[in-house]
Amino acid sequence: MSRSLMLVLAATMSVAGLAAQPGAPRVDLILRGGTILDGTGAPRFAGDVAVAGGVIVGVGDLGGMAAAEVIDVRGLYVTPGFINLHSHPTPGGLQRAENMLTQGVTTEILNPDGGGPLDVAEQLAALGEAGLAVNVGANIGFNSLWTAVVGQDDRRATPGEIERMRALLVAGLEAGAWGVSAGLDYKPAYYATTEEAIAVVGAAAPWRTNFTNHDRLTPESNYSSRAGVAETLAIGRRAGVVPIVTHMKAQGHEQGTGQALIDLIQDSAAPGSVAAADVYPYLAGQSGLGALIIPGWAQDGGRDRMLERFTDPALRAKIVAESEEAMRLRFGGPSGVFVTGLDTELTTLIDEMGGVSPGEAVVRALEEANRGAILRFGSEADLVAILRGPTTSVACDCGATDRPASHPRYWGSFPRVLGRYVREQGHLTWEDAVRKMTGLPAATIGLVDRGLVAAGHAADLTVIDPAAVMDHATFERPNEPSVGIRHVLVNGRLALLDGTVTGTQAGRVLRRTVHMPSRPMNGAEARGITVSGRVGDGVSVEVDVTQPAGARAGRGRLRITDGPRTVDGVAIGAVQTAGPWSAVTAVAAIDGAWHPVLVIVDREVPGRTGTHVSVRVAGQVIAADGPLAR
Repeated sequence: MSRSLMLVLAATMSVAGLAAQPGAPRVDLILRGGTILDGTGAPRFAGDVAVAGGVIVGVGDLGGMAAAEVIDVRGLYVTPGFINLHSHPTPGGLQRAENMLTQGVTTEILNPDGGGPLDVAEQLAALGEAGLAVNVGANIGFNSLWTAVVGQDDRRATPGEIERMRALLVAGLEAGAWGVSAGLDYKPAYYATTEEAIAVVGAAAPWRTNFTNHDRLTPESNYSSRAGVAETLAIGRRAGVVPIVTHMKAQGHEQGTGQALIDLIQDSAAPGSVAAADVYPYLAGQSGLGALIIPGWAQDGGRDRMLERFTDPALRAKIVAESEEAMRLRFGGPSGVFVTGLDTELTTLIDEMGGVSPGEAVVRALEEANRGAILRFGSEADLVAILRGPTTSVACDCGATDRPASHPRYWGSFPRVLGRYVREQGHLTWEDAVRKMTGLPAATIGLVDRGLVAAGHAADLTVIDPAAVMDHATFERPNEPSVGIRHVLVNGRLALLDGTVTGTQAGRVLRRTVHMPSRPMNGAEARGITVSGRVGDGVSVEVDVTQPAGARAGRGRLRITDGPRTVDGVAIGAVQTAGPWSAVTAVAAIDGAWHPVLVIVDREVPGRTGTHVSVRVAGQVIAADGPLAR
């Protein structure tokens, strides 16, 4: 397709109107007659959703529109595809992703808890080549940086090592990472001081991204969840990025403080900024048996050094005692620990070992193998308070898997929230629960064209039976599929049809740019975007679009000129704003096909002067990015 064209987009004509014109492009698929929850948290409404070329091209009453395929979704809810901010996939799981698609998930963000490869570009390229049933993005992991540069020992990083970690972090962001993840509760990153973490993560400030952290609970703080949350917030604030408290919880002896922790998060955000969290709907987590129980000093230098310390009677006694204190304060004692691999309660293991102490049982189990554990930590009231937090996203701390899981979150998390906490218990509205699975996580990490049901957004869509959706996985039977997720579209192609995975690999690798900031949601407010000038290689941009409070789409005029050709037609989608940043999506008919349009206006890019504009039409037809010239 030639780059010489003119795009004239105006909200005076809808896609439905255009589709009725002779020669207008046909759409691929229409979801007909559903109830739409658009991801903003706004009230649901009846309507149709039209999809073409992997993009949403129409939302509303599309009765006059023809399509190659029509799916009757009367009585069902149509929502954006769910976005899992905390994904641990198996290497082969992403090719089919049955456990995620049957939960309604269409996008997974990898490398949580500070892990993952340092070469994000290579990782993403390999994932794309292998085939993807869902979309994937990646974080750059602080723990991986620390381990590669500083090593396994408990020591201070040198100034040169700090600079090397900062450079590697920036390289990950340049490769498209969506944020910086950390698991400061895990060794050896546990040995980094707060100031060292700030020094490294601060390299991300010009990218206006996020820092998501598995909070560090230490014996010095009496294993305080509040202290761990406060540290995550402090690192994010002082490093100049959005803090995200990942798989948030009020642990052990601090049960009952969930609302106070949410208040701490909300009170920490500066005006116009945001602090956030994610949560899964269970009262037990999964980790290494020793990772959160064996004291940090005993793990200094790695597993082999730890095993050597186990052989010293005096050190072993100290390790046993401190491990028991950690279990008591974090997990309610040995009854809060289930040993995976052996598939037995720690209390049963204690009996089988002749009544040894809980700490001794843990040490003996670890001497045999590097085992995992299910760790019970919280209360239902705290979980509900955290779920209801205004900036808390739902995430599963799981990922696409092709192996048997040992935690029910791998098959049940998102439907469990919808079935249990929305329909049955009423702790969340349908609209807010969907927002926490779609529009909120998208804004939190910086996605601009996913997470909403709007023209020009990628056609990642989930269709839910609100009367049936529910999880069935339990800790005893963790691999039971959920029910009630009827259909899932990934980039416009049916990945789940009538609850059955189709095998379609329509997922894409998603990369972030500097013009995609982590930001608060403001979908309930009136907002607009106005800009005029030239950008890139002679592309002329004229945008004057508003989206009134309560309106489902933007309205106004959007013109992009790059030659003499005129596009057949247009509909404007969602307007998003955050201070000096704004974006608008739309859809246009070009050469007999529907294509997405995205314009981002960025008036305060750190380290740059002037207004920067990014323009993308049909993915690559126009890809102008640069300062605006009048």
